[in-house]
Amino acid sequence: MSNRILKYALYVAIALSAMGAGLWFGMSRQVSAPEVKASSVLLALSLPDLQKKPQSLEQWRGKVLVVNFWATWCAPCREEIPLFVKLQDKYGAKGLQFVGISIDQDDKTAEFARNFKINYPTLIGTFDTIEVSRQAGNAKRVLPFTVILNRAGEIVATEFGGLTLEKLEAQLNPLL
Repeated sequence: MSNRILKYALYVAIALSAMGAGLWFGMSRQVSAPEVKASSVLLALSLPDLQKKPQSLEQWRGKVLVVNFWATWCAPCREEIPLFVKLQDKYGAKGLQFVGISIDQDDKTAEFARNFKINYPTLIGTFDTIEVSRQAGNAKRVLPFTVILNRAGEIVATEFGGLTLEKLEAQLNPLL
């Protein structure tokens, strides 16, 4: 009789393990769903550029897209933007596209863009735009926040704080 109970307990344990594994793998597959949603929300974002013309991020699908949320008053932002300008020049012909989303006043952003000679699209966001960055992985809503999407429009990396040239090139080169 105890053998029968042991066999039954073993079958129950195996069944529970299989169910647990199924749940685990099911949860693992579901983890990518928010990322897909986040990239969809990000690509659907339409904001005015410096000439007040609406621009949708979707227009750059097919390129390696680096979306940088920043502000003129943000010290790390001010340090990394010259790197973005340099990399846009260096890799733009290979399909790299930077897009800056300023969480700041449009007149301050325009002046900043002129002074820093920004050579990529600069869009004007609002404080509501920070919610889009949160959906893309910026849970703490910090600036700068950078999202890298591959040519298929999938988020492949997110970065908080200022980036270095070496780190950014290491992330971008495999995608180009």
